[in-house]
Amino acid sequence: MKEELKRHLTPLIIIFAVTSLIWILFKSPWYNFIYLFFGLGWGAFLLDLDHLVYWLYLNPNTEESRLAQVAFKKYDFVSLLKLLESTHKKHVSLIFHHYFFQVVLALISVFVFTSSDSIFIKSTLLSLNIHLLIDEIDDYRHDKKHLQNWLFARESKQLSINFLGKYIGFFITLCIIFTLLLLKSN
Repeated sequence: MKEELKRHLTPLIIIFAVTSLIWILFKSPWYNFIYLFFGLGWGAFLLDLDHLVYWLYLNPNTEESRLAQVAFKKYDFVSLLKLLESTHKKHVSLIFHHYFFQVVLALISVFVFTSSDSIFIKSTLLSLNIHLLIDEIDDYRHDKKHLQNWLFARESKQLSINFLGKYIGFFITLCIIFTLLLLKSN
């Protein structure tokens, strides 16, 4: 789980540091830094609620789900995280970890980044996009078939493994654009 956290938090820490440095140079209001920090933090973990939905609503009758339900009812979040660490690769039919959600998220992000002044919303959306992208890049590097299975779950036709790199490249480009737009949001 530490590696997973490091993989997801490192780019966000870099974005926070670079954005903060630039905003300091341009004398951005102090509250923008707080919005940036909480937006990036909130977005970093929001997509993982998908696994709770999987356990509590999509597949509530499996042994793994029963363990998650017991831990959740007892507020035993350490056990819940350990269970997530050991089983998250088995969860291929998630709601937020799906290409359709990623496309909708990207469209919403384009709208928000070009029409809103809210640092919190922009940083949350950037963090959500980066979280999903990191999951995709990790599986692309280690198990392209697994990436194809969860990204296009519930679809009769899936994007060919040969085109997954271009798909990820498109969303990397979008994340770079969103990051640049966030930098200019002071």
